[in-house]
Amino acid sequence: MRIFISAGEASGDLYASRLVEVLKTRHPDAEFFGCAGPRMQAAGVRAVVDQRSLAVVGIIEVIPHIPRILGELNKLVRACAAEPPDVAILTDSPSFHLPLARKLKRQGVPIVYLVAPQAWAWKQGRVKTMRATLSRLLCIFPFEEEFFRKHQVPTTYIGHPLSRLAKPKLTRAEFCSKLDIPEVSRMVAILPGSRKGELAKHLPILLKAIELIRQRHPVTFVLALPGGFGLQNTRFWKPVYAESIKVIEGHTWDTLAQAELALAASGTVTIEGAMLGTPMVTFYRVNALSWYLQRWRVRTPFLTMVNLVAGQQVVPELIQDQMTAGRIAAEVCRLLDDAEARTTMRSGLAGVAKDLASNRDPMETAADWVQKVVSGDRVHAE
Repeated sequence: MRIFISAGEASGDLYASRLVEVLKTRHPDAEFFGCAGPRMQAAGVRAVVDQRSLAVVGIIEVIPHIPRILGELNKLVRACAAEPPDVAILTDSPSFHLPLARKLKRQGVPIVYLVAPQAWAWKQGRVKTMRATLSRLLCIFPFEEEFFRKHQVPTTYIGHPLSRLAKPKLTRAEFCSKLDIPEVSRMVAILPGSRKGELAKHLPILLKAIELIRQRHPVTFVLALPGGFGLQNTRFWKPVYAESIKVIEGHTWDTLAQAELALAASGTVTIEGAMLGTPMVTFYRVNALSWYLQRWRVRTPFLTMVNLVAGQQVVPELIQDQMTAGRIAAEVCRLLDDAEARTTMRSGLAGVAKDLASNRDPMETAADWVQKVVSGDRVHAE
């Protein structure tokens, strides 16, 4: 079996790598190639394109990168034409993967899409492309299945992969030893995002907030970044070092598990925090023009996934102009001062984790559907 598999960002790389591992146990001789990040490559995917080259966010921010990204897309199309796969698995990143899906569909490649585009929130026009190109959509949030089926997209809810994956590997003693801090430290995790562009937008504001927080609370701040991020090669290394912020790469779940509180960029990491029961303040900021062009199309009451799943505001979300050093510091200090508020938030996060749990490993269910699509048994096989 030859399988094309593609992920456009760090969370997709995680999910896709786990799916590759499951498929390999069932088909040891299967060949995997595509757009792969470090986790997928470690799982045995041959990288025609490196996933990290696509890590750009925002309508305006992406413009200078469009020629390069289109070049990467066409490289993948040519690879599939040269080595026709039995199936293509596209993971999240709809701005990249839906145009790719159209091209692969024309080549006659059946497509499984893992992690549904948020067409229920905005860009509902994407549904037409999905209906025309996808053999099966595998969604990870329970409310998505009804929406996409209503729009005649063949859809299955598999459960959220993080319900099985998000677990710490280090004990508190090991974690504190690794960072050279006392085990009794009150820790606040800083999770600014997995892309360098997110770091550039978020970290200067977070550094100012940290100064304000430290005026009231003697806490230890831990900046958690994806493995191989290389903060020392960015302009932020010196200011982070100057603030005595501990930096760790490749240990997001350990950092969340040991933190009393997290400052988390709105995205997948908020779900990771929910799975690990870590109270948090969420935030996000993009280019002002990108925000103006996108915000009016969003049809949801919340922008942070934890709150969307809960159907209410479980965690504070400070988005765009609300993301200021003063607002962040005020929310953090309020939660550090109020143990009851942290307990209430943990209860809400536990409810989110429960809603996203599944009786079976989501990646096993996903692997079932990949096999069904390859065999052609994809209509009545639920």
